[in-house]
Amino acid sequence: MWILFAAGSALFAGVTAILAKCGIRKTDSTVATAIRTLVVLVFAWTMVFVVGSQGEIRNIGPTTLLFLLLSGLATGASWLCYFKALQLGDVNKVVPIDKSSTVLTILLAAIFLQEGVSLTKGIGVVLIAVGTFLMIEKKQSGGETKSAAWLWYALGSAVFASLTAILGKVGISGVESNLGTAIRTGVVLLMSWVMVFVTGKQGALKAIPKNELFFICLSGLATGGSWLCYYKALQDGPASVVVPIDKLSILVTVLFSYLVFREKLTKKSALGLAGIVAGTLLMLF
Repeated sequence: MWILFAAGSALFAGVTAILAKCGIRKTDSTVATAIRTLVVLVFAWTMVFVVGSQGEIRNIGPTTLLFLLLSGLATGASWLCYFKALQLGDVNKVVPIDKSSTVLTILLAAIFLQEGVSLTKGIGVVLIAVGTFLMIEKKQSGGETKSAAWLWYALGSAVFASLTAILGKVGISGVESNLGTAIRTGVVLLMSWVMVFVTGKQGALKAIPKNELFFICLSGLATGGSWLCYYKALQDGPASVVVPIDKLSILVTVLFSYLVFREKLTKKSALGLAGIVAGTLLMLF
């Protein structure tokens, strides 16, 4: 069953990137992240009360709570980097770099969670790494004249995303997944709004176009669905397998980026995408 939840996470995550890109054409990415997180928070706590796990909050130990808070901070940092990168660069440039967090996550899972890396899984990691490189290299070699700032934000997103998975795996041990997600979302909300006021961007709230606000809220709902599926899968399955499945959201993103933004893949980047998918499936089976 956890495999189905991981697949659901991938589907919602793939749609999230497209919806978010539509919502940050003119809206500042930090402000958009704060608004999205508010939507996700409402979604997450609604699910907590639906499943009736709100009473379990008093049973959360201090160590578990600490890791939940740390994973929330890592998620917040990843989100801020990710949506800033999406605002500055093309979807098909940012997403492959963000998905490279899979390789780092597997290595960290082996070190800190003692999840073994077999020969098959090792080959899968290599395929994912090579496939990611091919997609990134293709996008960097197209005569782009815009600032490369998006690249650093995308790399930051990948690093923080891998930390999120490891910290989240530890933090949801013995905690109902919906409740753990809601607590983490609260941390992300606080962090994102602090960033809005620290950077002095609160005035931008009044200037958000209505159509972009609509897409920002939709991306928040998609993120909420992805999170609930993702952390339920993490709770029941191994992080080194759940994370790669979740990263298959790149297939959804690539498809919709073509349909919505007409972003096409060359033969080289398509080969890289095939490598990522093949590596993921190899580790899965």
